[in-house]
Amino acid sequence: MRGVEHDAPHYLHQQPVPGEERFLSLALVNTRFALSHGQVDLLEDTDAARLWLVRHELLPDRTVLSGRQAGRARVLREALRELFAARAEGAVPARSALETLNAALAAAPPTPRLVWTGREPHRADEPDTANPVGAALCALAEDGAELLTGDDAGRLAPCGAPGCTRWFLRSHAARRWCTTKCGNRVRAARHYAARKSSG
Repeated sequence: MRGVEHDAPHYLHQQPVPGEERFLSLALVNTRFALSHGQVDLLEDTDAARLWLVRHELLPDRTVLSGRQAGRARVLREALRELFAARAEGAVPARSALETLNAALAAAPPTPRLVWTGREPHRADEPDTANPVGAALCALAEDGAELLTGDDAGRLAPCGAPGCTRWFLRSHAARRWCTTKCGNRVRAARHYAARKSSG
């Protein structure tokens, strides 16, 4: 795994956007983005999708991912993107996006267990080890449903920088960019346009 990490393209180490550290569904949606040389898709093929799931500790390292399963991850990503947009716009999402999310939730739901740590019991959910890919997609769908229905839902926003397709959680209402890099790019473009028009 370390060798794979070392040889990974530079865009795999992109600056994370606010919220990705708490919500893996947000990180999933942001696996498709634009760079100066074109579109990047971190789930573009089976190997890339498997690497992303392993790096985010959703899939055991030795798990084999089929092309169909990688396709399901991409379909879930696009459904979440649609649902995030509908939530941000106060609109009704496409029925297909809801069905995709609900199918992922039902594919391999975790089993609730009572565990005892020291003198205290607590509830824990165990993933479906017989279906690790289904469990990974279920966890992402559950995370997305939690984001869409929880206290942070009102902070969910698309980046306002032209060409940027990433989503983030706003730290304050005035924030419009997913990262300072996007904000600086917009400000530089405005400055350049102002100088050009005044010259």
